[in-house]
Amino acid sequence: MKIPPVKGTRDFYPPEMAVRNWMIDGWKKVSVRNGFEEYDGPIFEYLKMFQIKSGDEIVEQLFSLQDRGGRDLAIRPEITPTLARMVNQQINSLPRPIKWFSVPRLCRAERPQKGRLREFFQWNIDIIGVDSSVADAELIFTTIDYLRMVGLTPKDIQIRISSRKLLAAVLLSVGISEDDLDVLYALLDKKTKLPAETFEQMLLEKVGEQAKADEISSFMAVASIDEIGQAVTMDSDIERAVVELETVFASLAVMGVAEYCVFDPSIVRGLAYYTGIVFEVHGATGELRAIAGGGRYDNLLRDFGGPAISATGMGMGDCVLELLLREKGLLDSQLGKRRLDYFVTFADKLFGGTMYEVAAELRSRGYSANFSYKLGGLSKQLKEASAQNAAKCIIIGQEFAESNQLAIKDMTTGEQELVDYGAFLSGLEPRDT
Repeated sequence: MKIPPVKGTRDFYPPEMAVRNWMIDGWKKVSVRNGFEEYDGPIFEYLKMFQIKSGDEIVEQLFSLQDRGGRDLAIRPEITPTLARMVNQQINSLPRPIKWFSVPRLCRAERPQKGRLREFFQWNIDIIGVDSSVADAELIFTTIDYLRMVGLTPKDIQIRISSRKLLAAVLLSVGISEDDLDVLYALLDKKTKLPAETFEQMLLEKVGEQAKADEISSFMAVASIDEIGQAVTMDSDIERAVVELETVFASLAVMGVAEYCVFDPSIVRGLAYYTGIVFEVHGATGELRAIAGGGRYDNLLRDFGGPAISATGMGMGDCVLELLLREKGLLDSQLGKRRLDYFVTFADKLFGGTMYEVAAELRSRGYSANFSYKLGGLSKQLKEASAQNAAKCIIIGQEFAESNQLAIKDMTTGEQELVDYGAFLSGLEPRDT
């Protein structure tokens, strides 16, 4: 009986593994060059950790279990709660600012669909301990730094930026009670996913008055920061939030990435813990779900039992990113083919043992080297070397027995030369393994 993979998971055969490694290597490279340090945590945590952050409804969206001691656990659906727990454990000894990144494997018990699986990888970057909105700008810059490195231009993607602080101030100014904000955030977050008439009707049902619904809709339709004053009555809270947004956009302009960024008040981010700047990365055509998203969460560490410390973070999943890169034709051209440094062959089975010796010596010096298990004729071994995309082929023949010489064949040009084995080895610079 053939057993298929679980729905919503992936098998990573070598070609798929090459894509995964390339993507994760890029995430790590960009993180390090932007000053972030890597961390990780356990694949499962206490269930209550995720309930603290997202409420009891999160239980339906993750894989939970009881261990043999009856403790309620969950496979991590995200890593931010783990980050908060880890920082709180050593909060007094960690130097600030804390700039950490991670590439965890995550699992969510949801319906698989295009760009959304039950198991996936996610790039997370967080800056903790910086009140300034420059930290938000740096987080957005680092996100763009990776996306442009892989060839995505402002014609391909947009970073849509808004402010939860601004939205809260606007909602309070039109008469929405603070207790109703979280419920309204969840609805407003669905604005772009619902037909306009459906959204307007649901909004009216939530706020109860047409005048309030009209003011909220007017704000949500604003196309630039300059238009905010025309859509709502400004007060001190709204003004402070606008200044913060303007500072972020000014910083991104100085960093040279302003052309990627737009103001979009419909970016709400559904989770209640966001407190300030929020953003999402979308394909310019808008056909795919968000590639990445994040924002400021100044209360999260306090909610996990630590002190009130400012923080801002971003998460980018591999599934939608891969879809977009394939759609733009940017993936295969950057992966490159498997490349062997050397393929070791013999012209006579008498030298089979020497073949293993030479291959082992090359490997010990940090070079990739392979050989044929089939012990067939030289022509078949050369075909195998070509199939494995070897740069050079070492041929061990009678010359080795007579004068300790090897034939080195360049597989690109076809040129071949005899070299002394000892001189060949001494001329190889050791590589890092």
